[in-house]
Amino acid sequence: MRLNRARRHGAARLPLRASPPLIHRVMATVNAISCWYCDLKIYALNEPLFRFGRKHNMILKLWFSIGTGFGLTALIGVTWILIWQLFLSSDTRLSNLFSSLLFGFSPSLRISMSDAGYLFISTLVSVSVHEFGHAIALASEGIQLEYIAVFIAVLFPGALVAFDYDLLQALPRLTSLRVYCAGIWHNAVFCALCGLLLFLRPVILFPFYMHAESPLILEVASPLSEFLSPGDAIASLDGAAIHSMQDWIEMTALLDKKILHNSSDSHYFKGFGAVDSRKGYCVPNALLEDGKNVQLAKNQSVCPEDFTAFVKIYCFDPSKSVDMDGEDVDLGRKENALCLNTKDIVNLEKCNGRGKVKKNGSSCMCSEDESCLSPVQFPDLMWIEITYSRLYSRECLQLRSSLLDSNTSSDAVEQTCGGTFIFVGDMISMAHSVQLTEYQPRWGVFLSKYLPNKLEKSLICTFHVSLALALLNSLPVYFLDGESILEVALSHFTSLSSRKTRKIHQVCVVGGSLVSVLAFLRMTFINFF
Repeated sequence: MRLNRARRHGAARLPLRASPPLIHRVMATVNAISCWYCDLKIYALNEPLFRFGRKHNMILKLWFSIGTGFGLTALIGVTWILIWQLFLSSDTRLSNLFSSLLFGFSPSLRISMSDAGYLFISTLVSVSVHEFGHAIALASEGIQLEYIAVFIAVLFPGALVAFDYDLLQALPRLTSLRVYCAGIWHNAVFCALCGLLLFLRPVILFPFYMHAESPLILEVASPLSEFLSPGDAIASLDGAAIHSMQDWIEMTALLDKKILHNSSDSHYFKGFGAVDSRKGYCVPNALLEDGKNVQLAKNQSVCPEDFTAFVKIYCFDPSKSVDMDGEDVDLGRKENALCLNTKDIVNLEKCNGRGKVKKNGSSCMCSEDESCLSPVQFPDLMWIEITYSRLYSRECLQLRSSLLDSNTSSDAVEQTCGGTFIFVGDMISMAHSVQLTEYQPRWGVFLSKYLPNKLEKSLICTFHVSLALALLNSLPVYFLDGESILEVALSHFTSLSSRKTRKIHQVCVVGGSLVSVLAFLRMTFINFF
């Protein structure tokens, strides 16, 4: 990214010479240290890179010629898109998206310490890839490097390559273009590589991790912390199997929408809460005697902790024509609610009031000594069943080991290793209270369950930073590669005099720098105001 800007003004223009001896290399790596800037100059790579570039110069020249076409296309395309988004388009969402891609982040983004670490490492790797592109391009053209430097300015990492700038200027313009476009080209290829690795992640991790079996919990906070622990796997949500994080988010959103908008299968109980006639439990009548009749308060439950209000769902005669969605269906309007302990209910047989007819013609799903009861659900207190498995607990691992030496069924193991609990509360806060991963270690504690998520986050962050570097360096802006690419392109592809070329170049660079600053300020204004 900082190929030779300082060298134009003579600040770092160094003569072409062989790499210094080893003693000088070691001593030179500790200079240029201050309170706001420090760098590490690396000489050991000069000769290996030069030999590699000269040995494969024909293939590398073809490779960087493709990069030249990409760099020139990116220069024109990115500049035009930025101008169009800034002055000609009224779509603020598209403008904000492009500006975020261009500058690599959104100003409204709140970055944690761990995110800052990912961003720092991703920036260092992406900038190094950029500069190595320049370095290999120089070597393929026969230009010896002076050194490669990795630096930190204030808190921002970066890298640069030092070489004989006058020697590059003496070479043909097309050669200079290959060198200047090499960094952008390598960042674009690196983006494609990160995307490919993200796509192939399940295949790469397959020998060590199972994918899309059921999401594994990495971290859990309130309100689910009293039920679940890190290492548990979520098997189902209200009877629907959960295989991925997307399933988890979509199912919780669907259930939340259902209770808020109250589908045709839900009926209000005395105007206070919704009763879903499809969700019921066969509760023994003896247990009902222990429950307390309560009068529901408006929009809230008056049951004590761990208790929920239930109402009776009455059976109907299937021989009679009944409109299940009409107002004539009696779903407990003449009954008060009963407060029952949710722990006593969760493992009972299911029933519903929609009339699933049994073989004997009866629509009652429960026995004669049982009643079908359904929970009263308030807008902000959703009733939901969550089934989980404790895959890597000591007991479960022992059971799985014994399964190999006995005739124990896998279903019995899963039932022993897991359980079902009732959650009553807000669906959205519940969904965001757990951090999940779709990968389960094949050998339990011997592999880190955090590794796939960390790998994914690293690749995504590196993809975005590398893309931002490629786009940003494509712009005709001061101190970036786009400035040099535009200068050489104007000299190579036009027949104008050098004086006119310099004037056009100066106008374009000033305009490009101004447009980029305006785009950044507009993005900042949109996000904050």
